Amino acid sequence: MKVNNNTVKKPKLTFGQRAADRLTNFCGSWTFIILIFVYIFIWSGFNVAGFMRHWDPWPFILLNLTLSCLAAIQAPIILMSQNREAERDRRRAQYDYQVNRKAEREISNMQKDLDEIKLMLRHLLHSRR
Repeated sequence: MKVNNNTVKKPKLTFGQRAADRLTNFCGSWTFIILIFVYIFIWSGFNVAGFMRHWDPWPFILLNLTLSCLAAIQAPIILMSQNREAERDRRRAQYDYQVNRKAEREISNMQKDLDEIKLMLRHLLHSRR
């Protein structure tokens, strides 16, 4: 049962599923982490240095609110993507199990054939004596 994984039919994804996968890929990158640090640095810098009016004085409660909202929105989207990945893993495991079962049957058949060949050879050797 030889199947090329590239030719296995993949399920059609909805817009939400594709968006969740893209967001998860982006949020798990160094680019995202660096952008968040830049965002926090700029927010804090403008408020501490006083270049503009202090719209969020120390301890930056509005900044904490925006970061909490970001986390609250990201978490379920990332979980959706992880659930889809778990489903893909289950499908791969099921496929691997089927391949392993077929290989086991083929090996058993080969072992039976080898046993039969050994038996024939023994009979052949005993008949020549």
